Amino acid sequence: MTGVPPGELVLAEHRGPVLLVTFNRPAKLNAWNDELEDRYFALLDAAEDDPDVRAVVVTGAGRGFCAGADLQLLQAVGEASEADRPPRRPRDLPRTLRKPLIGAINGVAAGLGMVEALYCDLRFGSPSARFTTAFAQRGLIAEYGISWLLPRLVGHSRAADLLLSSRMVDAEEAFRIGLLDHLVPTGSVVDAAVAYAADLARRCSPASMATIKSQLSNDADAAYADSVSRAEDLMLRAFRGSDVVEGVASHLDKRPPNFPSLPVRSSDVPV
Repeated sequence: MTGVPPGELVLAEHRGPVLLVTFNRPAKLNAWNDELEDRYFALLDAAEDDPDVRAVVVTGAGRGFCAGADLQLLQAVGEASEADRPPRRPRDLPRTLRKPLIGAINGVAAGLGMVEALYCDLRFGSPSARFTTAFAQRGLIAEYGISWLLPRLVGHSRAADLLLSSRMVDAEEAFRIGLLDHLVPTGSVVDAAVAYAADLARRCSPASMATIKSQLSNDADAAYADSVSRAEDLMLRAFRGSDVVEGVASHLDKRPPNFPSLPVRSSDVPV
């Protein structure tokens, strides 16, 4: 336990249509523990079906994004059997969010913290952003899908470099090799990420963005022809929906679009 009330381990702030989520263990560089995970995942679950939330930005309080697993808790992990470990939700739950999930990397993202950053659809970084896989230096393996995610961002040999060496990557190198999509040299990285997310919320169809996220995930290892075939089916479905009508009309009328929110996951409406 942390001694911090669960509701304060991860903070949530609504900034218009954007939910800003902040890991809040600054004295520990926002090191990950079960309570923080439960709170973060609960906030994402709530955002998923909140019609007022159209995008989520995640960042860390203080000097770090997330320093990875809390090492004090990690010391005892080898002593527990599989039967002793309570069932947990899938660690990659953030990747299932239908809405854009944007990382505002304000400091170090290490180990599991780096994995959580890579679960985001894209990442903004401040000059103090830093990345390290850390696993090999702790006697661990490439955890939680990073061996799948990282080569797709930076290439096989760079992924091998980062995973085998656990070396620290600064913000400029991270931007150069593709770990960061936007480097924010001055001003607040959180404000820049929120402004980007708010622009998505104002201008882009939630249904379109959810479908595009699904396409990016499903087509990652698909043959090109299969991707084209699925896109044709999805395109025909989009043509029958109201968002295309509104998207075209708002462009011709030179006005902001008024797209509906996503249906809840339990709805029969396919998204």
